[in-house]
Amino acid sequence: MSVVALTLLSVVAIGAQVLRLGKCPQPAVQANFDYIGKWYEIHKLPTSFQKGQCATANYTLLSPGVIEVLNTELLDNGTVNAIVGSAKVKNPAEPSKLEVSFNNSPPGPYWVLSTDYDGHSLVYGCTDYGLFRVELSWILSRKPTFSKETLEKLQGILYSVGVSVENMVPTNQDETYCRDS
Repeated sequence: MSVVALTLLSVVAIGAQVLRLGKCPQPAVQANFDYIGKWYEIHKLPTSFQKGQCATANYTLLSPGVIEVLNTELLDNGTVNAIVGSAKVKNPAEPSKLEVSFNNSPPGPYWVLSTDYDGHSLVYGCTDYGLFRVELSWILSRKPTFSKETLEKLQGILYSVGVSVENMVPTNQDETYCRDS
């Protein structure tokens, strides 16, 4: 068992996801869900697949329960990186619990825990791997910035369900730096 755990730990560490002991929490999600449009990434848990700054996500409804996802970011070398994927509602009774996939990758959980639709969105995803779980989380905004109070409120929600907010990193959305992305 220790070899399996060490191997899993090594694989996840290389990918820069957040690995935690224990099963994924099952937090409450947003009711009355309507998420379409552009969102700016403000803070996130580090991921292997998202290394740039000026990150945005644009959601377009394709059909009931199916959303196109266009993620963009500005890489350190000045290149704009973009990827298109899809988000699907697993259960119509919980439309804010989505499964997102990109480039034929296995779908991953994308749960909207909180949004006011005009200002902020709090996203969480977690996958169980035996004794461990891998967590992802994003704090998003309709504008490139928002208040420290809003950030602290959203981090408080994550903390209350056991998410390691101390590992979150800010995303640069500075207007001058991001103007070409």
